[in-house]
Amino acid sequence: MFSLLRRGPGRLTPQQARQRTGEGTAVLLDVREAPEWNAGHAPDALHLPLSRLAAGASLPAAAQGRPVVTICRSGHRSQQAAKLLAGRGVQASDVTGGMTAWARAGLPVTAQDGSGGVIA
Repeated sequence: MFSLLRRGPGRLTPQQARQRTGEGTAVLLDVREAPEWNAGHAPDALHLPLSRLAAGASLPAAAQGRPVVTICRSGHRSQQAAKLLAGRGVQASDVTGGMTAWARAGLPVTAQDGSGGVIA
């Protein structure tokens, strides 16, 4: 099922990412900065900015020991994050097109306060 993940970072469509994270097998990790996260993110995502991850921050406890799917605004930072995590031995992939593609696909987006979110 995670053949892409076993070979190193792979790229998933938003729908594939939603399926894998919705099944509870993988964790969706949003690597955007706090203002972007606060404006709108996937409801079940965890947050860890790429800047902190690149500085050596550990994954959130809920993501440790699990496959991780990274997401950002457009897919560039999440691809970097997936490569960085794969280098640390984490099964990682990223979402092509990021949260922009996620929202365009009609997948849910929520703001920090629980209201409908926007992609910033």
